[in-house]
Amino acid sequence: MQSGFKRSGSLLLPLLLAVLGCPSAPSAEDGAIAEEAASNRAAPNPLRNAYFGELHVHTRHSFDAYIFEVRANPDDAYRFAKGEAIQHATGQTMQLRTPLDFQAVTDHAFYLGMLPAMDTPGDPLYDAQIAEELRVEPGGDPKGEDLGVGPRPRLRASLRRAFQAMGSGELAALDGEPAKLSAWQDIIDAAEKHNDPGRFTTFIGYEFTSSSDDRGNLHRNVIFRGSEVPGRPFARTDSRDPEDLWAWMDELRDKGIEALAIPHNSNGSNGQMFRLATFEGAPLNADYAETRMRNEPLVEVSQVKGTSETHPLLSPNDEWADFEIFPFRIATRLYSEPSGSYVREAFVNGLVLEETQGFNPFRFGLVAATDSHNAAGTPEEDNYYSKAGDRDGLPQRRGSVPLDEPDEDGQPQYSQGYFHLWGASGLTGAWAEENTREAIYDAFRRKETYGTTGPRIQLRFFAGYEFEPGMAQVDDMITRAYQGGVPMGSDLGAEGDRAPRFLVWAARDANSAPLERLQIVKGWVEGGEAREQVYDVACSDSGEPDPVSHRCGDNEAEVDLDDCSFSQDKGDAELATLWSDPSFDSSQRAVYYVRVLENPTCRWSTWDALRAGVASRPDLPTTIQERAYSSPIWFVP
Repeated sequence: MQSGFKRSGSLLLPLLLAVLGCPSAPSAEDGAIAEEAASNRAAPNPLRNAYFGELHVHTRHSFDAYIFEVRANPDDAYRFAKGEAIQHATGQTMQLRTPLDFQAVTDHAFYLGMLPAMDTPGDPLYDAQIAEELRVEPGGDPKGEDLGVGPRPRLRASLRRAFQAMGSGELAALDGEPAKLSAWQDIIDAAEKHNDPGRFTTFIGYEFTSSSDDRGNLHRNVIFRGSEVPGRPFARTDSRDPEDLWAWMDELRDKGIEALAIPHNSNGSNGQMFRLATFEGAPLNADYAETRMRNEPLVEVSQVKGTSETHPLLSPNDEWADFEIFPFRIATRLYSEPSGSYVREAFVNGLVLEETQGFNPFRFGLVAATDSHNAAGTPEEDNYYSKAGDRDGLPQRRGSVPLDEPDEDGQPQYSQGYFHLWGASGLTGAWAEENTREAIYDAFRRKETYGTTGPRIQLRFFAGYEFEPGMAQVDDMITRAYQGGVPMGSDLGAEGDRAPRFLVWAARDANSAPLERLQIVKGWVEGGEAREQVYDVACSDSGEPDPVSHRCGDNEAEVDLDDCSFSQDKGDAELATLWSDPSFDSSQRAVYYVRVLENPTCRWSTWDALRAGVASRPDLPTTIQERAYSSPIWFVP
């Protein structure tokens, strides 16, 4: 186990451990209330239930959200997750169609709470020079620098000035510790207030917002298992090196404080998130792999700022690889290098490392989230508010609807931002015995999780050697699957030369489209080289995959772009199959995961255009196929 910190982290460890939170002992009254609530809960389900949640939400305590005019706090975020309506920065009302089962508020740890403090008369930070500069009154040309509408220049200038102050050390020179600790306590208090075992689960968390020297994204969300948390979070101002974060988490774990980190937006990391070297450029080794997997067993595969599954340049034979690709490094117009940035490639590179060097640092389970900075994520195409408050909260500002004035040739003119490339995504599915912190967190640790791009698709994935033909059609399918195999997130050991069977089951979200197909994505090592292949394993409408191409035929589902209605007589409510790998080789390491595709539906930008009574933006897809991604099963020879 790695202990201590390197460089700046080692100087901070005594301070961090000195301020660890110590919850007080519960009173007799508290115990009686807890006992009564527990007695009213449903009994745990040993076969586990699918719970849907959000592990990536920002509120007013994040510096960028506050600049985006977001004033909602963690309490508002949890009320929203539980089904209540709250107000968007633009004045709109936001509300989920269906409440969530669990959520974490994950505000940025660096400069946590400092921007609201700078805007609060009487706070010591209010009179700082940088605070006065950031409090510029709204106004100016409504087209502004980014051709938006409303108080665009002020937001643009404030964000630029804030980043400049971070880079120059102006913000770091201020005494922001009281503001940070106050905001952290507010996050803790809101989570404790809204945690309702058996009905709604909250997790205390935050975002570690690091980056490489070339502005590659290295952000992680840190999620704590229970009420015991540190007195302050570890931030990029302590160290940018993820290994220092992991060392801090190991130190906390030794003191009984359990947490895990979830990397996100690897797609914008410029090849840094899954590079085959450490943050400092040293070769990877077994200690690195063990430390990383102990501290970050999950990775976020989809969110507003794009999908991180794979890229067309990495998977040219995958017809579905070009899905909601965000091409830039985060908060820049610099293109992000695909290699080293996508999960599928990391899975297979991990197999190569395991084959050649005996360790694998990329054995991740999958989750998804929104990364909303509105204190409220809406991963629904027809209920979309984007993510950055006042900056992109209206269709014209996010580039889905033309500006009021056409260009000099009389053609529609759109906002020049990149918000039109963002997606309405996503949610985490977790298979757990009950809706409690302990049960859902244990699902995270088992990697019995999956990510969806928004719909609440239910997805199961198992592998085993004793699965019998017809098992996918029996009533006790899941019982047999747990008894005779392993679920997603697990290793499957070899049994001689026997080929395992894979059980896949998925059920549609009743509020979304029917399912079109089930796919298994396989990665393996052959001759020391990484390989991948996508197999369609179950087709809707009683179709069968072609035995040569391993593809389903087109089920001819359609979308009416005049009203965004879609075919109700195509596709299935449920798909299940038992599949054997036709190219299985018991001597080859392999990784398998499931991808479920819905029938096509309208993209959020099409909904925006439809409601505005204008044509859809011509350079955007009008429809998409929502999907879900399971955590993998690894075959170990």
